[in-house]
Amino acid sequence: MKPLHTRLTVIALSAIAGFSAHAAELESTTPIAAKTNSEAWWNGQCKRIDDDMTKMEGKIDLVFVGDSITARWRGNENWTKHWGGYNAINMGIGGDQTQHALFRLQNGDLDGYKAKLFVVLIGTNNMWAKDAEPANAAAGVKAVLDLIQSKQPQAKILLLSLLPLGEKPNPGREKRMEVNKLISKFAGGHVEYMDISAKFLEADGTISKEVMGDFLHLAPKGFDIWADSISAKVKEVVAEKK
Repeated sequence: MKPLHTRLTVIALSAIAGFSAHAAELESTTPIAAKTNSEAWWNGQCKRIDDDMTKMEGKIDLVFVGDSITARWRGNENWTKHWGGYNAINMGIGGDQTQHALFRLQNGDLDGYKAKLFVVLIGTNNMWAKDAEPANAAAGVKAVLDLIQSKQPQAKILLLSLLPLGEKPNPGREKRMEVNKLISKFAGGHVEYMDISAKFLEADGTISKEVMGDFLHLAPKGFDIWADSISAKVKEVVAEKK
């Protein structure tokens, strides 16, 4: 991957390289990031992905693209349990919005291999601001999908709905569900959309700590729910290692 600079540089570059003019305008705002996510930390996470790719020597069949929800799956027993039988790589980075993922994909994360399936879960971090517009997040998701399709035309893409958050129903959930309605329209061709959001909810609409410990990031049970939701599709597209 090319050297990375500040998050503002990420946004500027993403706006001029890969977005349509409309999407560039929508996605050029300052990101909302966790306070602990410094430039050095983010660059280190990018290097971690680079290192993982190098170790796999081009033998990458299954790619997970996302933010911290995806990133926290990497390297633990739950990841190995579900995806250890595949040539799978985790390209999640905490705090990332669609424009950050797009920049990474533009600058090395799609190079040197031919995947069979991309699992994409990105966009929730675009919705933290009070004035965040679902259409803007959806435009960013579309840009990510278009780039994957242009650089990995042989691959199929499993686009996942944004997950619910918060212990009880709340406006943040509702805004993310609006994003889901928009991105569901991107299905077609090599892109399949799957709405798995309801699987994380109790019957009364609440979220259990057993599923999401902080009502945002998945606990082991939550990762099991995610894996169980998509495993049939993964097996259909990607052969397990012998």
